[in-house]
Amino acid sequence: MSTRVAVVTGSNKGIGLAVVQALCKQFEGDVYLTARDVGRGQEAVESLASEGLKAFFHQLDINDLNSIINAAAFFKEKYGGVDVLINNAGIAFGVADTTPFAVQAEVTLKTNFFATRDMLTHFLPIIKAGGRVVNVSSFVGTRTLNQCSPALQQRFRSEDITEEELVGLMQQFVDKAKKDEHKQAGWPDTAYGVSKTGLTTLSMILARCLSKERPNDGILLNAGCPGWVRTNMAGSNAPKSPEEGAVNLVYLALLPPGTTAPHGKFVSDKEVQPW
Repeated sequence: MSTRVAVVTGSNKGIGLAVVQALCKQFEGDVYLTARDVGRGQEAVESLASEGLKAFFHQLDINDLNSIINAAAFFKEKYGGVDVLINNAGIAFGVADTTPFAVQAEVTLKTNFFATRDMLTHFLPIIKAGGRVVNVSSFVGTRTLNQCSPALQQRFRSEDITEEELVGLMQQFVDKAKKDEHKQAGWPDTAYGVSKTGLTTLSMILARCLSKERPNDGILLNAGCPGWVRTNMAGSNAPKSPEEGAVNLVYLALLPPGTTAPHGKFVSDKEVQPW
């Protein structure tokens, strides 16, 4: 048996670091903390070591396709693939941020949707049988879905939406936002929300594909919500600590062997949520 391995993106701080911390205690195998900045990543690994926890580091910038391809090749060669992947890397502009909405839309979707999709494109083929994939989404995505036009809601909820169609819709939002025409086109005024609506929908699409293409591999892929967590991104007023935010994500990452559900769901506080 090759050593099992778990990989967490954007995990040098916040929720990602709390997930790595929990996996170091609960996952039987090697745990990789990844970050785009090598210095910050190695510092985080050292901080865990001072708590007696052993994590490994690998550079990974999800906005850099070469970085994704190199990381996937490394895990394929060293471990024969990946057992647990947690796509945690993401960004959000603050509520008071004065960056023009057109820019916020493009930048937010680039990381939270398009770059996370690149991760999945290159890592899903190397997820081992019995693997677990968790895409860190948000309750804001569900709220945003309900603010979309009925036509958009119907597509996001449909069982037959394809990855290509979804990519087209996400690009449409960015294009319309650049012209300040997104509201007329049925989109709400939140780039972060749309990015997470997209990511949850993508999770559902890819889960359906896995069930069809690798029916006997027992892989479970879900979108997980950490809740509102005190981080640099979400601010200091949030009710949950990063450790509390990590609980639901780690639960999905460590669903026991032989489990068949949840799969292709949006899960919060260990419960499947309506979509």
